[in-house]
Amino acid sequence: MSKEKPSIPKGTRDFGPAVVVKRNYIFSTIKQTFEKFGYLPLETPAMEQLSVLTGKYGDEGDQLIFKILNSGDYLAKTKSEDIEQGSKHLTRKISEKALRYDLTVPFARFVVMNRNEITFPFKRYQIQPVWRADRPQKGRYREFYQCDADVVGTNSLLCEAEIVQMIDEVLTTLGLTDFTIKINHRGVLAGIAEAIGEKGREGDICVAIDKLDKIGQEGVRKELLERGIAESAVDKLEPLYSLEGTNEQILEQLQSILGDTAEGQRGLKDLKEVWQYLSELGSFALQTENPSGQPRLMLDVTLARGLSYYTGCIFEVKVNNANMGSISGGGRYDNLTGMFGLPGVSGVGFSFGVDRIYDVLEELDLFPTSTQVGTKVLIVQFDKQSETYSLPLLQKLRDAGIASELYPESAKLKKQMSYADQKNIPFVMLVGSEEMESGKLKLRDMQTGEQDELFIDEIIAQLKS
Repeated sequence: MSKEKPSIPKGTRDFGPAVVVKRNYIFSTIKQTFEKFGYLPLETPAMEQLSVLTGKYGDEGDQLIFKILNSGDYLAKTKSEDIEQGSKHLTRKISEKALRYDLTVPFARFVVMNRNEITFPFKRYQIQPVWRADRPQKGRYREFYQCDADVVGTNSLLCEAEIVQMIDEVLTTLGLTDFTIKINHRGVLAGIAEAIGEKGREGDICVAIDKLDKIGQEGVRKELLERGIAESAVDKLEPLYSLEGTNEQILEQLQSILGDTAEGQRGLKDLKEVWQYLSELGSFALQTENPSGQPRLMLDVTLARGLSYYTGCIFEVKVNNANMGSISGGGRYDNLTGMFGLPGVSGVGFSFGVDRIYDVLEELDLFPTSTQVGTKVLIVQFDKQSETYSLPLLQKLRDAGIASELYPESAKLKKQMSYADQKNIPFVMLVGSEEMESGKLKLRDMQTGEQDELFIDEIIAQLKS
C-alpha cells in the first residue's frame, strides 16, 4: 500500500519558527499600542452559526463562507427533494455552522449578545484568523489573520483622532519612516457629487478621479463622461484637481467647492474637528513630514473606500518606499449592530494588514536582529560527566532570564557548533574537562569567533549586558 504524500489545503500556510517570531513581533507591537489607548482584547469562536454570517457580505460573500457539515450523519434529515431544490436549500439542511469570514460580524454579534454586560463606549481589539473559500493566488489566502480595533457606542471624533495616533505609533515603532495616513469623509464625497449636480454618483466620480496620477486630467475627464457623468458636471470638478497647500488650506478650499451641501459641510466640520483634536494632543503624525516632503497625515478627497458601509471619516495607509498596496484602513459606521436588531450603535474602527506589514518589513530589512534569535547561548558538552556538570549552569542561566540550551547528546564538537549556526545562536559555552577543573568556561561569540574564559557569573553579566 503506497503512502500518501502529506500536504496542506491550497490557500493555507505553515509558518516556521523564524517567521512566527517575526509575526509575533508585529502582533506584540500592535497589542501594546492598542492597550495603551484603552482597547481590550476580544476573542470569538472560529465557528459561528451559519445564520449569523449569511446575508452580511452580499451574494458573492455568501459563496465564500466555509460551511461546516453537521456532526454525525449530516444527511439523516434530508430527502431526495432537498437535493433537487439546489445547493442553497440543501446547505440549510446539512450545515448549521461555518468558519468566520471576518472579525466585524462576530464583533457585532458579541456586542448585541452582551449589551447589558459591557461598558459603552466599548473599545476592543481582535487578532484572529479568518477563512474565505476564495481562489488562492499570490497575496490572497483562504486562511489569514485580521487585526481589528473598534470603539462602539460613541459619536465622538476623539476616536478618529486616536486611530490616527495609533496607526502612526505602531508603524513608527516598527521602524517605518515613509508612510502616509490618508483621511477623507463620506460626507465630503457625497457633497462633491451633489455640488456638481450628480447626487449619489460619488462612487463613479471617485473611481475616475483616483486615476489622476496615472491617466492625467484629460484621461479622468474621458472616463467620467464614459461613466455617464454630464459634461457640465465634469467641468465643475476641475477645481478639485488643483487643490494644494497644507491640509488646513485644502479644507478651506473645499468649503467653497462644496457650497451649501448639507452632507459636504458635515464632512468638513468633522474633519476640522479631527484636526483640532490632533493638534491639541500634539500628534506626531500631524507634525511630521515624510522624506518626500509630503505630510504624514494627508487629506485625500479621492479616497472612497467602503462607500456602502462607512458613513463618516474614512482612512487608508500606504507605505511610500515599498512596493505594496494599502496596509491599513477603516472608518466610521452608524449601524454596525443593526443587522442583529440593535439599531443606532455608532462606531469607528480600522484594521492592520499583518501579512502586508510583514512583507514590507522584510523588503525594507526592518526586522530587528532580536527577532531572528531565540536561544542566546548553547552549552556544548562532551560526555556524561560534562552533561551532569552543565545542568546546574543551564538552570542558572535560565534563572537569570537568558534563553539557553544544553545540547542533549555527547556529539562531536562540529555537529554541536553546526546546530548553533543553523539556529542563529549567537554564543556557545564549552564545558570540557579543563573547564570543569578550573570553573572557568569558554564563551565563544559565534559571529566574531572571539573566545573568553569566564566564570558563570561573569558570563551571565556579559550576556545580560
